[in-house]
Amino acid sequence: MAGTYKIMIADDFPILREDLAEVIREQPDMEVVGEASTGKEIVALAENTDYDLILMDIEMETMNAGITATEMIRDKNPQAKIIFLTAHELREIIITAMGAGALDYIVKGCSDEEILYHIRCALEGHPVMQGQIQQTVMQEYARLQKSEQSLLFFINNISRLTASEREIIRLLLEGRKVHEIAGIRCVESSTIKTQIKSLLGKFGCSRTKEIVQVIRELNIEHLF
Repeated sequence: MAGTYKIMIADDFPILREDLAEVIREQPDMEVVGEASTGKEIVALAENTDYDLILMDIEMETMNAGITATEMIRDKNPQAKIIFLTAHELREIIITAMGAGALDYIVKGCSDEEILYHIRCALEGHPVMQGQIQQTVMQEYARLQKSEQSLLFFINNISRLTASEREIIRLLLEGRKVHEIAGIRCVESSTIKTQIKSLLGKFGCSRTKEIVQVIRELNIEHLF
């Protein structure tokens, strides 16, 4: 069919795949040129089929089969247009999926009209991520920025710590109490409390638990 958009579908549920194919075939300017039930099958089809867009389920023969297939397809054809169609809404899966190079991510359960809208937007060069997905991606971006800033802040302050302060933090990471730290260092508890107060000021924290938590979140325990 000349002048039509060529769509391929990868989904391991035959009924869902056929329902989606039927919706696409009903469009006068679209046709289904390939169907696959595994990531391996869609990769092979992509190499030998002329297509405009792929609808890709994430979880097929393996949990991340669709993501792996997308990476393989885009390695050979960076211009490949792929939309993920899946039941997953977990933040980690969404970020990984979008990182693989998908143009859009549609949660199964959307209406036919909404799915077609996302397909057309992607085909026309202005893909639209669903609001919830877009929010998740933006939140993750903000989290990474904050994490990077926190890491730089802590690394900068850690470089200025005395050997005594480093040891106190190491002992705090071990779960030691003030009196235990005092005993290990052979000093009065009041001395340790004074040093801890200084540490809290340097790191902008109000409790030692905050320092320990941030260090663990940033995965820099090895620096102590």
